[in-house]
Amino acid sequence: MTVDAATIVARCDELAAVTATPGQITRVYLSPEHARVNTIVARWMQDAGMTTWQDDAGNLHGSVPGATDDAPVLLVGSHLDTVVDAGRYDGIVGVLMGIAAVARIRAEHGALPFGIQVIAFSDEEGTRFGKALLGSSAVAGVWDEAWWELTDAEGVSLRKAFTDFGLDPSRVGDAAVDPSRLVGYLEAHIEQGPYLEQADQALGVVTSIASARRFTVEAVGEARHAGGTPYERRHDALLAAAEAALAVERICRASQHVGTVGTMTVEPGAVNVVPGLAHFSVDLRGEFDEGRDRVWDEITKAFALIGERRGVSVEPTEVHRAPAVFCAPRLMDAVRAGIVATGSPAPMELFSRAGHDAMSLGLVTDVAMLFLRNPDGISHHPDEFVSEADIALGLDALVTAITTLAAEPS
Repeated sequence: MTVDAATIVARCDELAAVTATPGQITRVYLSPEHARVNTIVARWMQDAGMTTWQDDAGNLHGSVPGATDDAPVLLVGSHLDTVVDAGRYDGIVGVLMGIAAVARIRAEHGALPFGIQVIAFSDEEGTRFGKALLGSSAVAGVWDEAWWELTDAEGVSLRKAFTDFGLDPSRVGDAAVDPSRLVGYLEAHIEQGPYLEQADQALGVVTSIASARRFTVEAVGEARHAGGTPYERRHDALLAAAEAALAVERICRASQHVGTVGTMTVEPGAVNVVPGLAHFSVDLRGEFDEGRDRVWDEITKAFALIGERRGVSVEPTEVHRAPAVFCAPRLMDAVRAGIVATGSPAPMELFSRAGHDAMSLGLVTDVAMLFLRNPDGISHHPDEFVSEADIALGLDALVTAITTLAAEPS
């Protein structure tokens, strides 16, 4: 059964209805919604002629064999989980394009010199447990035992969530692929930025994926009466945190990095009390690890100066670090050939400021990514969008990229 772009759009709409929050799209790791989308997408994989299974980390796989029993495997995939109040294309369209590509290749080309395995990763966003790329980390074989103690907002540990979902935590290592059998990994994804639209290009080739570090920061001051405490005696944690957030923006803009303070909470949170405690997050991204780290050093110096001046301690704790991932030239060439085949003579090259499952797979095999135009570049929001026409072009490009790889010498 072949699958066209209109079907992919309709399937994105169908999956958007699988949500924990009516009126929004919210689908997190190891939830009933996770189980339901795996069941739905497994059926579509089977309709495309694929053998399906759920691995020991909850990722969904569908595969077709290569021309020989010992043929290597090309991985194609993206993710099915979402942020809170998400759009319907981030991750999802890449999984569905992978399924559609397999269906078309089987119909038009038969078995290739390698098998194709489409993976629908279970937790790229990290929405529930605060740690991104859990699903693809398991597939890459880089699971960290310390993650078992992560908890969600209700205090449920990752270990218990595994058990409740029907998974055995002791078997998570069995989700890992054998790197020696891999041709590489391809991922199609909407661009989470405006650059393709600005260039009037439907598709782009990703050159690398941003290095990232994330921190929680605690600002500790002193809670005192708002009316009775003069300014010179205040140690206002909220103002220190706010000034620190502005320092993140100032330093990152000047250095061409991306820094975001995405959360902030204040205690005691009373209208007539000087805030004594503030917690906030910092998400820092850069094209290269070294530059990212230099910028963080500058940010921490700014935090120290702010804290000293205001009599507030400003202490960051790192909670996530991911190195920059550079796409493999041979796979980029295949993606480029796919885009050229759609009629674009000079495909645009893009550095991805957003993280993707390709970051985990890049630890064990060559990776490349195909970006699809997203009007206004908005994502992690209900307004994110990719047109049916651009999905059709992207599907053509992905099929050509895969068959281009198949034509290479082994």
